[in-house]
Amino acid sequence: MSTDTDHTDLLDDGLDDGLDDGLGTHPDEDDLAPLDERSVSLFEGDEGGLEHAQRVALVALLKQRFISARTHPRDWQVLVEHERVLRSRLNDLFLELQVDRVREVAWKRQATSETGARFPTLLYDAAWSREETLVLVHLRDRLRAGLASGDARVFVDRDDILDHVQSFRPAHATDEAGDEKRARNAVAGVIKAGLLIGAPQDDRYEISEAVEPLLPLEVLAELLEALRRANGAEPAEAAPAAEADLFEEPADQPEPQEAR
Repeated sequence: MSTDTDHTDLLDDGLDDGLDDGLGTHPDEDDLAPLDERSVSLFEGDEGGLEHAQRVALVALLKQRFISARTHPRDWQVLVEHERVLRSRLNDLFLELQVDRVREVAWKRQATSETGARFPTLLYDAAWSREETLVLVHLRDRLRAGLASGDARVFVDRDDILDHVQSFRPAHATDEAGDEKRARNAVAGVIKAGLLIGAPQDDRYEISEAVEPLLPLEVLAELLEALRRANGAEPAEAAPAAEADLFEEPADQPEPQEAR
């Protein structure tokens, strides 16, 4: 069973293939063929108006769920310097560019018409599973706690994540092996989304700074409500206190922008 709150992927097969490979699909610019980066004509018949680095950053924005100064430093720097032109190119595709400069994260989302008309779309909605929802909420909680303690980077153990998901198993659940497999698949899915930094076989991961802007309070509320409906019961007794911490906004940080 999946939750009602969705995340977005690219429809086009070529772009989607890159997205599915996660952070590792974006090539380092050192591996790309040498080009005259001062020229906007990069191949025969090229009528594009962007320089090489701008195009690479645009492709990264299209292929990845998000880019950040941590995961895509060169693309992030290009975006900071040329935000307007990259925003314009995304707008041509009915996409909006969202930028959180405090956390140094940027992502795209589907544009919505002021008149309610539907735009053609490159994105489709893919619902987070119940287990992925639990992982995301836990990561947001751990990230906020670590940053509040002064940690520049926040890490989490695989077993800690799995134990958290396990704590939400309904009392009537009997498929222990199946539940464990779904929990492990959820961790792998969040790694693929780029919100956990590390290899699937690792025992410890860094939590991406993108978790908070991509999971703002209103989306978190929807996820938790959908989780309760999917679970068919209230979480464990300790959950309300944990949720209170999740919904308490730090005084020294701006309200995150909405992302779906």
